[in-house]
Amino acid sequence: MADYIPPAWDWVREQVEQYEGSGGKEGTTLRDTGLPVIIVTYIGRKTGANRKAPLMRVITDDGKYVLVASKGGAPENPTWYYSLREQPEVTIQDHERVFQARIYEVSDPDDRARLWDAAVRAYPP
Repeated sequence: MADYIPPAWDWVREQVEQYEGSGGKEGTTLRDTGLPVIIVTYIGRKTGANRKAPLMRVITDDGKYVLVASKGGAPENPTWYYSLREQPEVTIQDHERVFQARIYEVSDPDDRARLWDAAVRAYPP
């Protein structure tokens, strides 16, 4: 099993610890926003270590999870995006439910628009 490198930002690290430490019963929303999150465990592309990120919980009408690489609206992608492009196998924790998944990047413009709409419906401005 690969080593685990905790998130560098204190609030992110604390949220992951709270989420996992409570078995998915606490820390399930993004800070004080009330917006639901999941924990995604992935392999870091440079370190080869396990990394964890709390991400927006977006589920499509057909039950598929969507990982939105928005970095809070910043113009650049978050670092986990590049890791998932190289190593798409992840573990997702959604509250108490933990499962393995394989991520794929959506390139079709129509599919991207449909999935973005699902994210906007889950997180209205």
